[in-house]
Formats: sequence, C-alpha cells, structure tokens
Amino acid sequence: MSVILVIAAHPDDEILGPGATIARKKNEGNQIYALILGEGQTSRWSEHNEVDHRIVLELHKNSRNAANVVGYTNIYFENLPDNRFDSWDMLDTVKLVEKYINDIKPDIIYTHHANDLNIDHRIVHEAVLVATRPIGNCPVKEIYTFETVSSTEWNFGNKQGMFYPNVFVDVTDFFELKCEAMKKYKSELCDFPHPRSLLMLEVIAKKWGGVCGKQYVEAFELIRKIE
Repeated sequence: MSVILVIAAHPDDEILGPGATIARKKNEGNQIYALILGEGQTSRWSEHNEVDHRIVLELHKNSRNAANVVGYTNIYFENLPDNRFDSWDMLDTVKLVEKYINDIKPDIIYTHHANDLNIDHRIVHEAVLVATRPIGNCPVKEIYTFETVSSTEWNFGNKQGMFYPNVFVDVTDFFELKCEAMKKYKSELCDFPHPRSLLMLEVIAKKWGGVCGKQYVEAFELIRKIE
C-alpha cells in the first residue's frame, strides 16, 4: 500500500488532473489525500474581499462530495488568495506544503505541471519541488505532474515548456467516476467547447489512450522516482 498526496492549487484541480487515477489507486488499496492550497473563487471579483464567504464554503462542500466519489481518504484546504499566490511569500507556501508532507508522509505526490498558464499552478509546482528536496527524512519517493485543462494547454508560445507525459495510466474502468466527481462542481463544470467540460475530459482521455493503445488514459510527467 502507498500513501498518495495530490497537491493542487484550486478546488476541482484534484479531479481534472488525476481524478480517474485516484479512483484506480483507491481501488488498489492505497491511502489518498488531497491538499488544495487556494480558495479558487475570489479572482472572479474586482476586490478580494468582495466575495461572499458562503460561496467558498459551498465550493469546499463540492470538493468533499467529489472526493467521496473517487475515493480520497481526506481533503484539506488552506484558502490562499485565488490567482494571487505570487502575492504570498514563497517560503510560507513551501512551509505549508512541508507541514502536510510531515503529517501525511506520502510516498507519492501528484501536482501541477511546471509551465501551466495559471500562476498559482506554477507556484504550487515549485513549492512542491522545494518541499520535497531528497534530503533528511523526506518520505516522498515519486513525484508526478498532471495537466489541468483550461490552463496547461493555454500557455501558447512556450514550446520548451509543453506538457510531455511519459507515464500513462489506464483508467478505462474508472473514467466515469472522474466525470461523476466533476459533476459535483456545479460552479466549475462548463459546456463544450469550454475545455472544462465532460466532453473535453473524454476527448483528452481518449487522446492519451490512443497514444498507448488503451481506451481511456490519464497522462503524467514523472519528475523524480527513487527506488
């Protein structure tokens, strides 16, 4: 059994990226946790303090409902300001990540791709790398990054920073659970052709499936593995 921690910037990233893989890993008997660092709402208002706090609480409820569908053991929230992680001291973000790593002691971490368009995603990626330096008693043996639709694919012009996965997880038996989990995010799920739609999630899973001869696949980039 492995202990797996998904470290995401916003509510729904933990489903959009590795949701079906989480369902598969849970079915295989692993313990799986999610840390969501940002509150995921306040950037949609002109001022950070304009948002009704009840909207954030409702989003947390959606996250817990989605987590129950795919099998997260627990999900944690830190409510950093949405799309403003660059206004927060990087050291404080690293220390938050370190705290959960010390408490949960994951063998495996999934997190954002390094070159997503979204600034919060990029900062989370960097914070994870800093917090998991392979020194001392760091428990993390494997780190994978996932793509997040409506962010990873929109970083146009950054050819050197494209998402080039090298790990492919067959989620044919678990893809529907990912879709059911996303349906819990009433404020985040959109209609096609928006990329954050059920149809687009299916298109992407079939695309990666076609790459490696499977029906539905989630793809990841392996950052580090220690055996």
